Amino acid sequence: MIDRITNAQITSESPAFAKPMLGDVFSPRIEVANNLEFMKSVESNTLDLIYCDVLYGTGRDFMDYKDLYPMKEIIYEHYEPRIKEMHRILKDTGSIYLQMDYRIVHWVRCIMDDVFGYGNFRNEIVWCYTMPNNYKRSFNKKHDNILFYSKGNNWTFNWKDVTVDYSDSSKNRAKYAHSKTSQMGKNGKMLLDEGKLVEDYWLIPVVSGKERVKYQTQKPKKIIERIIKASSNENDLVGDFYLGSGTTAVVCKELSRRFVGCDINPNAVKLTNERLNGTLF
Repeated sequence: MIDRITNAQITSESPAFAKPMLGDVFSPRIEVANNLEFMKSVESNTLDLIYCDVLYGTGRDFMDYKDLYPMKEIIYEHYEPRIKEMHRILKDTGSIYLQMDYRIVHWVRCIMDDVFGYGNFRNEIVWCYTMPNNYKRSFNKKHDNILFYSKGNNWTFNWKDVTVDYSDSSKNRAKYAHSKTSQMGKNGKMLLDEGKLVEDYWLIPVVSGKERVKYQTQKPKKIIERIIKASSNENDLVGDFYLGSGTTAVVCKELSRRFVGCDINPNAVKLTNERLNGTLF
């Protein structure tokens, strides 16, 4: 395999294949690499969390990469070996989130069930957003699917870190109940104080304003923040092998998680490092 930066031959002794793979909050391991080869260099049971905004199977040429064609054979050929590697390098207590859309989610769900086990499926999270669309022959397709699996039965889930406020009507009902001298009222106030665990549909706006960088498929920080807070703890090791705009790495740094990641596109790695170093203009 050739290092796309130095044009040198990569061997099992090269830094890109160093073991064990441990990132650091202030010096994460981020490389230009084929993600399958990169993951093969990682020791088993190493990562606490994997989040990847994967290739969606649009068949399109984006500014920075060429997407896969939405054909079952192509999707299986690409994802099956990679998901097997993700399973191998994930700790027994780890979790994985893969983000995609309607084009391939049915195929990837089958692969995930085969590799991780149907019983380790935890959620299919739907990220809902709004954008204009001039096509008038079907409903506007404006959501992504995020498949959440654990590797085993003992996984991290910090639900108190990802709560949201109750609706005004729920608050009013709880206040009324609290005005009664009943256990229901006490429980109602306690629940209001804790907040509500968010549902599996997330209403989060697309990236805009100062958050936007020059990467076409950038995802909102709020999505990744919620995932990392829920399924990892400080100093845990998080991996993203479809690095893209580098938002996972940025959020890990902000939340004191260690990070490792790669992308086959040198521009993605350059952009990520610029965001982490504060040199992006």
